[in-house]
Amino acid sequence: MTQAQSDISVSIKALHQLPIDSQLALLFPGQGAQKLGMGFEASQSSPSAKAVFQTADEVLRTKLSRLCFEGPEEELTRTVNAQPAMLTASLAILAAALDSRTLHKRPAFVAGHSLGEYTALVAAGSLLFADVLRLVRERGRLMEEAGTENAGTMAAIVGLSEETVSDVCRLSGAEQCNFNARTQTVIGGAPEVVDTACRLAKERGGRGLPMKVAGAFHTSLMGSAARNFESVLQRVNAQEPAIPVVGNVAAKPIASAADLTSELGLQMATPVRWYQSILYMIDAGVRTFVEAGPGQTLITMLKRDFPELTLISLDRPSVPAAASHV
Repeated sequence: MTQAQSDISVSIKALHQLPIDSQLALLFPGQGAQKLGMGFEASQSSPSAKAVFQTADEVLRTKLSRLCFEGPEEELTRTVNAQPAMLTASLAILAAALDSRTLHKRPAFVAGHSLGEYTALVAAGSLLFADVLRLVRERGRLMEEAGTENAGTMAAIVGLSEETVSDVCRLSGAEQCNFNARTQTVIGGAPEVVDTACRLAKERGGRGLPMKVAGAFHTSLMGSAARNFESVLQRVNAQEPAIPVVGNVAAKPIASAADLTSELGLQMATPVRWYQSILYMIDAGVRTFVEAGPGQTLITMLKRDFPELTLISLDRPSVPAAASHV
């Protein structure tokens, strides 16, 4: 184990030893939130964050840090690169927040959107960072490959209820793949199917917003990738989480290491029940959600449906509210 790898392990252990806040949850964004320069500020201000990037470079034997900081953007957005890049940048931002004590309470729950679930599992102590780096790079490769073999795309349907979107999918042949918010559901499928679904959504008073993606993720078009990924998962040494991880598939805490492997195997070709996961945590008493990762994608979605919650992004460490509420 390198010094860099031991440093990130220390950060994770430090998180687990903090006093628990039963009203706090930590969220990790997924692919799509990547941006040039992500994690750079954290790496400059925090030795632990810098170590996260050093570990990624060493484990993957590539300059992932340079790709995150400088691009080129078209390479950063490739699925095979975006997934390990988002994992690394999110953990670097978390490590910097722990170093600065911007985050000084242990959350009652952690959760991550799609790829972010892997970041959450590292933060919870279920999986080692180095193992997950290799895991998500292979996940990204398989998903990119499946997207080439089974041409697909995705669109966000905004302004319609889950029930109405379900009807649109039934009529068009599209599939629901991300339940993001009360009136935002992402659909996926073959391009012509998604086009039809967007037209039907517009007829019902909603909007269909096409997404720039390499495939119809979390749909049956990812079936071949999910099957190939199962053998990869069998080699993973999973531990019981030190912090409950609310999973994407069932929208409830993953109960055991065996369930974790099953969850990750299903997740690639199964809808992300993000809105239901948020409701689970709110019902359990969570009132403060902290997003650890580039940007503010997740807390922006939450603001629309839950204006009464305290919502914080660790990608903006200078915001005074972060220190006072976390």
